[in-house]
Amino acid sequence: MPLINVHIPYEDHIEGTDAFIAFDSILDSPDLPTDKTAPLALYCRSGNMSAQASATLVDAGYTNIIDLDGGMNAWEQSGKPLLDDPTAAD
Repeated sequence: MPLINVHIPYEDHIEGTDAFIAFDSILDSPDLPTDKTAPLALYCRSGNMSAQASATLVDAGYTNIIDLDGGMNAWEQSGKPLLDDPTAAD
């Protein structure tokens, strides 16, 4: 399942992130699967941007979206590390 960071501007990421796509232009990305039933996992810093991106994808017909509740803040609070490598988003 692709893991997508939709937070802009870059502020860390979760290890294993497959793509960095701005939440407000997610439908323009060539990184999205053409199969709208394929699972996608989205996250951002707090959950706000990923919720907006999820809603956009659902409106476009995607049916299997997972939105990391609380985003990277919740990830970090649960004791899991974040990576700080802005070049990963290039």
